[in-house]
Amino acid sequence: MKRGTKKNLFKGRQFTAEIILWAVHWYLQFPISYRDLECMLADRGVQVDHTTLFRWVQAYAPEIEKRIRPHLRMTNSSWRVDETYIRVEGKWVYLYRAVDAAGQSIDFLLSCRRHAAAARRFFRKALGQPHTVNPRTITVDKNAAYPTAARNMKRAGELWRFAKLRQVKFLNNIVEQDHRRIKRLVRPELGFKSFATASRTIAGYEAMAMIRKEQVVCAPAGDMGAQRDFIAALFGTAA
Repeated sequence: MKRGTKKNLFKGRQFTAEIILWAVHWYLQFPISYRDLECMLADRGVQVDHTTLFRWVQAYAPEIEKRIRPHLRMTNSSWRVDETYIRVEGKWVYLYRAVDAAGQSIDFLLSCRRHAAAARRFFRKALGQPHTVNPRTITVDKNAAYPTAARNMKRAGELWRFAKLRQVKFLNNIVEQDHRRIKRLVRPELGFKSFATASRTIAGYEAMAMIRKEQVVCAPAGDMGAQRDFIAALFGTAA
């Protein structure tokens, strides 16, 4: 990482990188609102407005998710894919998510539509991550869009031609249970105000989930200090 990265990312901020990353980590880790976090920080002598906390999360949550990817353990080749619903601008949109057979997070995609094109975009995004492999099996629900997307991708050489698509709903309990974490984190804010806001925030939620699932070797799930130090190291800052 270049020495100038830290200055560029935190330039102009009233607070230190340590405090900013500390606050962002807390918000993404626990089901709290920005106003709750404002009170928690005030209790620790840090006076910062909830609107500033919102801007911090929007700026650094997707950056954490991007920087964590190269440090993740490789997922296995059995994918469990499903969609859940997130409220954005007062409307329900689709959140595509995937985990492997061991419950490790693979990727996510927010989409206004639930069709073959969206499924294909999600598969492409997931396949492009450094911690994923071309799946041997992809377990999905009965949504007719998935077979269409898989056929088109195999025809285009984007998906392994021997990959098996299984439309068996009960086998997707792993990813359906994993959706509950996202729902719990979203609930305090009563939905998102924009599509971009939702996507950036969820990127941070997913990054914290990967840490909790011990997908990062140097950040054990139960060691908050190690997690804090790991996030600080991603940005070249001293925790």
